[in-house]
Amino acid sequence: MSNFIMAEQNSRVISGDDKIFGINKLAQDMAAKEGKDKVINATIGSLLDDDGNLIVLSSIVDVLHDLAPVDYADYAPIAGVPAFLDKVKTAAFGPYVPEGYIEVIATPGGTGAIRNTIQNYSRRGDQVLTSDWYWSPYKTISEEIERNLTTYSMFDDNGGFNVASLDEKMSEILEAQPGLVVLFNAPAHNPTGFSPSSDDWDKIVALLKSKAKDPAKKIIFFIDIAYIDFAGNTEKSRAFMPKLSGLPENVLVIFGFSMSKGYTVYGMRSGAMICLSSSKAVADEFKMVCMFSNRGTWSNGTRPAMVALVKIFNDPVLLEKVSAERAGYSAMLAERGAAFVSAATQSGITTCPYDSGFFITVLCENAEAVGKELQKDGIFTVPIGKGIRVAISAISAEASKKVAVSMAAAIKKVNG
Repeated sequence: MSNFIMAEQNSRVISGDDKIFGINKLAQDMAAKEGKDKVINATIGSLLDDDGNLIVLSSIVDVLHDLAPVDYADYAPIAGVPAFLDKVKTAAFGPYVPEGYIEVIATPGGTGAIRNTIQNYSRRGDQVLTSDWYWSPYKTISEEIERNLTTYSMFDDNGGFNVASLDEKMSEILEAQPGLVVLFNAPAHNPTGFSPSSDDWDKIVALLKSKAKDPAKKIIFFIDIAYIDFAGNTEKSRAFMPKLSGLPENVLVIFGFSMSKGYTVYGMRSGAMICLSSSKAVADEFKMVCMFSNRGTWSNGTRPAMVALVKIFNDPVLLEKVSAERAGYSAMLAERGAAFVSAATQSGITTCPYDSGFFITVLCENAEAVGKELQKDGIFTVPIGKGIRVAISAISAEASKKVAVSMAAAIKKVNG
């Protein structure tokens, strides 16, 4: 029975504040009360400097300052600024453009791309599939539009990608429903920092082809590439993309592009969904239905962010400045990751396989209790299932070491 007075529950589990932002607020409250130096806030996936200040690429700031009033005040077209839709392909794929029919629709960040994908390519009551380690809003978005998120085991016993579990779960769901949306976060997966190898991608592509042998089944493979520009070498991180060329017509690949991480404009909510299909009819349909969804939800995207991206990719000097500045911060992030993993290993705690990105996840039982124990020492992290997510993007290398050591002590205290 619903406890709501006027609102309808509509099959959703509504529990108030978002967990990540809720813990972040606890950290901010303690910092305000006891001083910033008493708190390590490793909750939010934003890139901060060693003093805890938000990093914004100076090259991006310069572009935004130079915008004309019409660039930040006028409506953007429902599908997005045409030049933006073109440049997004370059921003997302780099030199690794896959072969096929490609269409782009602007969305408010990667979140909008996820929402539109689930809405347009699944039915109410359908299961949507992702890994057992996942970004919690995947579940929120699914439930908001009356779908059910289910998971497969991401890692096998050797710490490799568990393609067998993905295979098994896809088969199970496709027996029960005519189509399946798979949410796949890579590279620099949130929350583990894992990136599939080239061999992993070969197996994934082979799996998609195998499931598509039944022409009555529709498979939508959504690749969330939000962290791709902080996944180590920016070209190597995109090398998997051409492997997705030439898939059967009943397999639709959608890339979820976001300007939040790679361009440090989190609050401007700019992104895109990029479809790749071997069928022109499917690509044309993608454009039509996603424009319809845009109009029926947020209507227009954020024009100034779109114009900024266009200006960057139209100016080779500016593009090099953005890339160089981002590379420096990427190196800083890699240093933090190495510091955490080294300290974790020395402290005897185990992490999910980490390659790159904003987050590392430590495996532990009773994660909620361990998280609360850490908070007593002013360390704020995000418990997620059988582990705890640490946002190394938000803390220094020294703080990363301290968090790992403190986590070892808290896990021992809670679990013995």
